[in-house]
Amino acid sequence: MKPTKPSLRQRVLPVLSVLACVLLLWYGGAVALNRAGAIERVLPNSHPAGDWTVSDLVATTLNMERPVLPAPHQVLADLQSSLFDWPLDSPRNLLYHVAVTAQSTLVGFVLGTLLGIALAAAIVHSRTLDRALLPWIVASQTVPVLAIAPIVLVILGSLGFSGVAPKATIAMYLCFFPVTVAMVAGLRAPQRIETELMHTYGASRLQAFWLLRMPSALPYLFPSLRVAIAAGLVGAMVAELPTGAQAGLGAKLLTGSYYGNTVGIWSALVMSALLGLALTAAVAGIERLVLRRGGKA
Repeated sequence: MKPTKPSLRQRVLPVLSVLACVLLLWYGGAVALNRAGAIERVLPNSHPAGDWTVSDLVATTLNMERPVLPAPHQVLADLQSSLFDWPLDSPRNLLYHVAVTAQSTLVGFVLGTLLGIALAAAIVHSRTLDRALLPWIVASQTVPVLAIAPIVLVILGSLGFSGVAPKATIAMYLCFFPVTVAMVAGLRAPQRIETELMHTYGASRLQAFWLLRMPSALPYLFPSLRVAIAAGLVGAMVAELPTGAQAGLGAKLLTGSYYGNTVGIWSALVMSALLGLALTAAVAGIERLVLRRGGKA
């Protein structure tokens, strides 16, 4: 029997349940973390006689001007103000910063994907590169990106590269690794009898690559692309920190930390999470389209 697809209610209800738990924990954390500041700074001014109640304390902790942890409704209000009260080309609009970070992420993602596929093809077709190159590829990911980013940015800056290029390079550094590892496994997925059959038909190595190895590698490639584009987003945001950039979600986070604007920091974090979801959803959509056309869906 063909398995039945879950209904809309069965798909949505677990998501809403998790969201409700997250919001409940978030509000509880806001009350707990903002409690000391409310008692020390806010309540003595609003209630000089000290006659405040628990409800006054809770209300204060959830509406502080500079909270340690802003409440969800404060973040939502800041997002609404940023998105609708300012034009799209204004640095005060978060969509402006989303566009800047997304551009660096996508450029780095494309470059990292191409680099990962090229390295995987070289490793699969050469035993020497397999033994000499793959360990260094794995070792490259043991160096923290926070340590590499300033070095790369200084080197590229001295060569005259600025703007998108340095940030895309950092994103590419985080993107290429999952693609390389997955593609090595995928390109080696065809069985021996299948490769021998290609040789029997007189197929060249390039023909065997495109007709046999590459189609077999697609189910391995797309899951790695979802990981890669999320990693590339992190890389692009990290690259915006040491440059003192004026645009981008990383720059928005840095500006918020300078001025103690925790609500703005959390708004930028929410937007970065939404951007990550949108990018991974786009890759998943391309995956379904490609695999459906290839008869693998």
